[in-house]
Amino acid sequence: MIDKLDIPRILIAGDRSSAGKTTISIGIMSVLRDMGYKVQPFKVGLDFIDPSYHTEVTGRYSRNLDGYLMPERTVSEVFSHAVEDADIAVIEGVRGLFEGLEATSDIGSTAQIAKLLRCPVVLVINARSITRSAAAVVSGYRSFDPEVNIAGVILNNIGSQRHSEKARTAIETYTGIRVIGEVPRNSSMKISMRHLGLIPALEGRRRLSDFDENLGKIKTIINENVDIDRFLSLAKSAEPLPRPEKSIFNFKARVSESAPRIGVAYDEAFNFYYRDNLELLELAGAELVYFSPVNDRSLPRVDGLYIGGGYPELFAQELEDNSSMRESIKQVSSEGLPVYAECGGLMYLTRKIEMDVTGSGNYNMAQMQGGTFSMVGAVPGRTLMGHKRVVSYNIGRFVKDNMIGKSGNSFIGHEFHHSEVLDLPDDTTFAIRLDRGTGIRGEYDGILVGNTMAAYAHLHAASYTGFARSFVDSCSGQK
Repeated sequence: MIDKLDIPRILIAGDRSSAGKTTISIGIMSVLRDMGYKVQPFKVGLDFIDPSYHTEVTGRYSRNLDGYLMPERTVSEVFSHAVEDADIAVIEGVRGLFEGLEATSDIGSTAQIAKLLRCPVVLVINARSITRSAAAVVSGYRSFDPEVNIAGVILNNIGSQRHSEKARTAIETYTGIRVIGEVPRNSSMKISMRHLGLIPALEGRRRLSDFDENLGKIKTIINENVDIDRFLSLAKSAEPLPRPEKSIFNFKARVSESAPRIGVAYDEAFNFYYRDNLELLELAGAELVYFSPVNDRSLPRVDGLYIGGGYPELFAQELEDNSSMRESIKQVSSEGLPVYAECGGLMYLTRKIEMDVTGSGNYNMAQMQGGTFSMVGAVPGRTLMGHKRVVSYNIGRFVKDNMIGKSGNSFIGHEFHHSEVLDLPDDTTFAIRLDRGTGIRGEYDGILVGNTMAAYAHLHAASYTGFARSFVDSCSGQK
């Protein structure tokens, strides 16, 4: 008999980017938690910031699901592992429902995940300035791929009672799909934006005095304007899934006094980490020790460092002012301690960050000061913040042995940045060669200096499964 996974689940998708699915998702999650449900959140795609809000409002770590980066069996295992003690799973989609890697397939899309996990879908429509046309939108989305179960609709940006009535009546008359929410146009439903997306929840809590108040307003608006009982009924209609065999989360932490201590940079400047990466490091036997490059004066006792992505450019002055931390990191790097840095971490490890914030464009949504700021200098080059914008999956392989893999190991990852690393010596060593992606120089990524590697590529440990064991083994060699 096949073991079944019977968990209420639902996917909140948008008809396009900026339909409002993130604020609606976190509002619904907040309401459900207040009702006593253990809500397990998920995010389709590789975003770091939306999951930080999911985690904030549910008290449970949000997980990413990506049908291009991960084989289908991995998506199923990540989902199954995360919902083990949950009452309900709520999945937020990415971009529009059908946006993905290609024009003629659903690979990498929200629709792919909905079909794979057999989720009822609630479609969020930006209904500003449309009424009867909203029915055509829903009809088109339903007929485009009948395998996607669009079970309900939430109308966002509703301007008046009349607007709401006309749009709802049209949708329910022409499609038979029930409208379960009509969310009014309200400035409280907006979360502060900047060049990579939303402000991360950790930074919002530390920097915005009205952070909790804003989240509370979102919850109230959703509670008053979305039929939560109907939402729960749709989630409970999801059919049981076959429970996948564990192949990734199938080992237990090696509990030992000699476990390697991996320092994880975690603060308002560095907080882009996939929960699976951190958990799999622990399951591989590491003790994670968190520290702040902004606020702590020196490193704790560690056997390796993991410096993830984030916004070092927005905290460049604070990072420069904390010279003792910069010197501490440079020292352990020069001594051969394994140091792995991704994107923002790469920028921090270069000699300096230069701000070029002149001109126009989405980049200038960030509140940044101009100037040049000294960074760690553990790797060569300088980081220039400008108008370059790179958003892409990347496909690569290691061409040099390093702390997270051996030469010949391959991976699918992604990169998302507005910077470039310049003034690299001709003899700079790179650990990664990309078949797809931009990287640091041409087809190369992953500057390698001794036992330090810094790359633009973000890797997901449930996709590139060599990450955790290799990193822990490298740090164990330092003991």
